[in-house]
Amino acid sequence: MAYIVREDRLLVFVHADDEQFDQSGVQVPAGTVRYGELPEQAVLREASEETGLHGLRIERYLGAAEWDMRPYADAVHVRHFFQLSVEGAEVPERWIAEEHGDGTNKPIRFELYWLPLAQGHVLAAGQSSLLGRLFD
Repeated sequence: MAYIVREDRLLVFVHADDEQFDQSGVQVPAGTVRYGELPEQAVLREASEETGLHGLRIERYLGAAEWDMRPYADAVHVRHFFQLSVEGAEVPERWIAEEHGDGTNKPIRFELYWLPLAQGHVLAAGQSSLLGRLFD
């Protein structure tokens, strides 16, 4: 999980093509750690793929947590949470980014925007689990 923070705001997104908002909710960049990849490498790769941003940097590791996906899926995810920052060029207030993955599927469109940290409790599927550690 990538908590990308700038000026007391958190970078979040919704799936731009969801027919209903309740399909996926408000999320932060995240994804799967590939075989042989370290969580630190995965968070930077996934955050860049999902946001289109370059110049992302890990500020600190916040910890790990488990999330039981039932009833949606019969799985327990182990999530690693990182605080990231973005350096360099100006970042828009709101934009659309496309994740192309391995190129075999249709791109996934994300509508990204900056949410005040105090409103981070709205994140879907337990993604706000370690948000409070940003204030430690």
